[in-house]
Amino acid sequence: MNRPRRNRRTPAIRSMVRETTLSPADFILPVFFHEDAEDTPIASMPGVTRWSLVSLVREAGEAHALGIPAIVLFPKIGEALKTPFAEECHNDAGLVPRAIRVLKAAHPTLCVITDVALDPYNSDGHDGIVQRDGRGELDVLNDETVAVLCEQALCHARAGADIVSPSDMMDGRVAAIREALDDAGFTKVSILSYTAKYASAFYGPFRGALDSAPKDGDKKTYQMDPANSREAIRETLLDEAEGADMLMVKPAGLYLDIIAKVRETTTLPVAAYQVSGEYLMLKSAAAGGWLDEKAIVLESLTAIKRAGADMILTYFAKQACRWL
Repeated sequence: MNRPRRNRRTPAIRSMVRETTLSPADFILPVFFHEDAEDTPIASMPGVTRWSLVSLVREAGEAHALGIPAIVLFPKIGEALKTPFAEECHNDAGLVPRAIRVLKAAHPTLCVITDVALDPYNSDGHDGIVQRDGRGELDVLNDETVAVLCEQALCHARAGADIVSPSDMMDGRVAAIREALDDAGFTKVSILSYTAKYASAFYGPFRGALDSAPKDGDKKTYQMDPANSREAIRETLLDEAEGADMLMVKPAGLYLDIIAKVRETTTLPVAAYQVSGEYLMLKSAAAGGWLDEKAIVLESLTAIKRAGADMILTYFAKQACRWL
């Protein structure tokens, strides 16, 4: 008689036949930081902190010592520096370039990934440049935004970023950024494209952490409709053709089918982002005593990898490494 339970009988047997395993090398740690000298706990994300530059270097070092190969930077920009055309995003003396330089000086083997998008710098809170038509309706300008994103990517490359990660979802930006980087001699800088970034309700805690929510309207004209899956394949084929080195699906947990579709479509490495709303749900349920935090976090991360992700962006990265 066939008895599949024989392969589940003991921990040793289960470990031998396990199809999906997690390791610290699977994780990318998202980090928030600001100009302030003091660190600020983020109320919307228990256990997550917005770091000063000094503390950012220490946090990155702790993560790297645990075996995490990469971090991705998310800056909180002061209101006085936000403008309609987001000029601060390509200031070589700005917060992100300074962070890149101190991180690479302190941790040369750490992979530093930067977010390329305008929402932290845009006074309108959108990922692109906003224009209003004669009726006052909001329009996010695609090609004008892409030109600024290229300047931002070049700024990060000059500072020493290993990977730039456009999260804006403008059309054609991967090809434009690749061309700009190559023309400037940054042929070694990789592009991790947010390929299938959905207009999700799970981003709320993140926007609170950076004060980057749109001042008006929403992001549904450029981020993907959560009801669509075939569209993710179209975006995958386009980003691969335009020269992306890695592709990302965001969010992760509710979009395991999308991760699997993207994985089946491309030979490129696939990343998935376990976003702030997913983090907060698990943290809150564990804090209430309803779920075992270690068990549920590791299960959720295993599911993301099982679906096809090669890399997982998660705020649980350090905890998961310690548990593993």
